[in-house]
Amino acid sequence: MPPAEFEFATAARIVFGAGRAVELASFAERLGSRALVCTGAEPDRHTGLLGDLKMPFATFPVHGEPTVDLARAAVAAARDEGADLVVAVGGGSVIDLGKAVAMLLGNGGDPLDYLEVIGDGRLIDKPSVPCVALPTTAGTGAEVTPNAVLASPEHGLKASLRSPVMHPTVALVDPLLTVSCPPGVTASSGMDALTQCLEPLVSIRATPMTDALATEGLRRAAAGLRRSYADGNDLVARTDMALCSLLGGLALANAKLGVVHGLAGVIGGTIDVPHGAACAALLVATIEANVRALRARQPDSQALARYEQAARLLTGRADATIEQGSAWIGETVRLLGIPKLARYGLGPDQADEIVDRALKASSTKGNPIELHADELHAVLAAAT
Repeated sequence: MPPAEFEFATAARIVFGAGRAVELASFAERLGSRALVCTGAEPDRHTGLLGDLKMPFATFPVHGEPTVDLARAAVAAARDEGADLVVAVGGGSVIDLGKAVAMLLGNGGDPLDYLEVIGDGRLIDKPSVPCVALPTTAGTGAEVTPNAVLASPEHGLKASLRSPVMHPTVALVDPLLTVSCPPGVTASSGMDALTQCLEPLVSIRATPMTDALATEGLRRAAAGLRRSYADGNDLVARTDMALCSLLGGLALANAKLGVVHGLAGVIGGTIDVPHGAACAALLVATIEANVRALRARQPDSQALARYEQAARLLTGRADATIEQGSAWIGETVRLLGIPKLARYGLGPDQADEIVDRALKASSTKGNPIELHADELHAVLAAAT
């Protein structure tokens, strides 16, 4: 059974709904006097939204996934502006960078002072400056998580800054901001959102509160993922996926993830692949490996019943088996056109290092059962 005692933490305020992004200006005015606005590669897309800001601000475009050097450059830009507020309008990469900048403005120092694994891992104990996060993709749930992932090409790794003080001050989630998201990004981010509901549901750290969030997130994924990919203007489907992403972010931040994200995080530091595409390629093989291991070594594990519950939620069938749930996910990955990892350049010669690092990854610790190295090799081979 889930624990009778647990803690739950998230953004100070969550505002959800179509059209709510127009409230950015009023939140910003209450939280700061000068802002750094982190955006995607095309800041002009948000001219209308940012035009309502009454305070001085500088924009900082994010091209691709954030790196340690990019975080340094963004902090320097924020200090040049005299910013006491960070606004992040974009996908998970943009929001992660915004959270990192807000933390570094409040705590001082360099990203490597605080990064896990590749840095000093110093305790982050001073408040971040206020941060308002507006997601434009439905995938990472970064608007409600207390960490930021930065890549270090020098180390060939991605690592996290992590602290409760890194929760955004306001998570402003407007499904209308996701309507312009292209099909490929919709597919990749949507599979990430689905995975971030499934892994917390079967996690060894699941709680009654995260269960409620994760199950509702899976219902929303079943209703909205394929439809939002087929028709990006379907606002009902976009709303379902925005909720799926938000609920997954809330769940993972409080119940952790599993082997899919343990492997995907390492793979993302090894080859250039969208994070959600890596999760999609790994998901079915990981479910199958976990279920085999659970049936063989922990046949009484509650995780098996939870995988069945997920299968029923995804397929809409009250009698669905785990295998039928996996088949639904596999069919969805094919319909979304997400390829296997070899298409992105992953080769068998990289497997040993990836598995070794994934076994030590923070995400892996939430997996419902400890998988052995040979089992992770099998997952990786099936995904490649």
